[in-house]
Amino acid sequence: MKALLLLCCFLASLLLSGQAEVEDASEEAPLRDRSHIDKTLMLNEDKPADDYSAVLQRLRKIYHTSIKPLEQSYKYNELRQHEITDGEITSKPMVLFLGPWSVGKSTMINYLLGLEDTRYQLYTGAEPTTSEFTVLMHGPKLKTIEGIVMAADSARSFSPLEKFGQNFLEKLIGIEVPHKLLERVTFVDTPGIIENRKQQERGYPFNDVCQWFIDRADLIFVVFDPTKLDVGLELEMLFRQLKGRESQIRIILNKADNLATQMLMRVYGALFWSLAPLINVTEPPRVYVSSFWPQDYKPDTHRELFLKEEISLLEDLNQVIENRLENKIAFIRQHAIRVRIHALLVDRYLQTYKDKMTFFSDGELVFKDIVEDPDKFYIFKTILAKTNVSKFDLPNREAYKDFFGINPISNFKLLSQQCSYMGGCFLEKIERAITQELPSLLGSIGLGKNPGAPNCDKTGCGETPKNRYKKH
Repeated sequence: MKALLLLCCFLASLLLSGQAEVEDASEEAPLRDRSHIDKTLMLNEDKPADDYSAVLQRLRKIYHTSIKPLEQSYKYNELRQHEITDGEITSKPMVLFLGPWSVGKSTMINYLLGLEDTRYQLYTGAEPTTSEFTVLMHGPKLKTIEGIVMAADSARSFSPLEKFGQNFLEKLIGIEVPHKLLERVTFVDTPGIIENRKQQERGYPFNDVCQWFIDRADLIFVVFDPTKLDVGLELEMLFRQLKGRESQIRIILNKADNLATQMLMRVYGALFWSLAPLINVTEPPRVYVSSFWPQDYKPDTHRELFLKEEISLLEDLNQVIENRLENKIAFIRQHAIRVRIHALLVDRYLQTYKDKMTFFSDGELVFKDIVEDPDKFYIFKTILAKTNVSKFDLPNREAYKDFFGINPISNFKLLSQQCSYMGGCFLEKIERAITQELPSLLGSIGLGKNPGAPNCDKTGCGETPKNRYKKH
């Protein structure tokens, strides 16, 4: 027993002395030049920020008048669980940091914002340190905002997070920092993935919360380091949630200056080997290899390569910031297309139900038969044949079993009945928004035109699809 105690004391002394050596080394290590960050992200320029308030106001009006009525009438939010708020329409681009624990996500944010050794910096360490979803926003002074306050503020884009429960809101925190980069973008730091911890032990639906942020992120950094390349169940689930967002994903192999050249090549190959089954696309995502922290690169490493990789990542980030408005309009248009397809499908289910009903039919059994086997009644094939909908945009058939399980078919009206003399038809309005109003608004950004004036000369809006559901 005494020998065991002495051994523990010896190991503890070694650990403490090792930590002291690391701390001394980090204090003596020269800091890296940050001029390339300010130059690439144009943080030193004093030009006033572009005023897009008129365009955003027009975009908000299009959404509320042409898209939201059909969205609410056919309960689209209960199918996709994606409710768009005014705060989301006017919000800045969001950059999401994901990855295993202690790979350098928080350190990378500190480095990009220059927060090291300041009272603003995020806490970092070799152990799992981030247990909250941390949102870094711009503000006139340093301010911490509790999650329950962020969810209650309708002016922000985080009010829908309240649906994940009070346990999650206690793990959500906002930090306002007076930094120029945060005037143009919002950073979200996430808890690291720990494979030996079950999701339910977090106390809130971790994967659902991640999906909420993934759906709204303009850029997603998935960070790894050379010691954490294994893919477990939670990381595999995360990559399933990222499907369809491959264009926003950037893989980062951090702490690369810790490896010799030969070992770095092996680790790079091992990372691709681990991720290959999870990313089912023809073109692999961009992988950045560097070391994102304030200390200078270690000697005898590829500092020129690492610096070029870092600048490439910063250019990617700046591109997202510059294309903020174009991405926002494209996002609303994509949302409108999904709402339109959903409304057409519900209308088809309802029309088929009415056609199959007779005086002696049991309505519940008739509709159950339709929902269980929609192909038998040509539900989806009819939509493809009669409307300009791509088969690749059609939602999963199984999703409508759950949708109609909580929304009886009797709650809905046919599209031909969703018309009024003053307001027009819901379907016509959303189609006009998709084919004319939103492309015109997008074209007006680069042309410097009045966003309120529709113009299809440059955008190729095309003709409005004929509404086959309108009564004549």
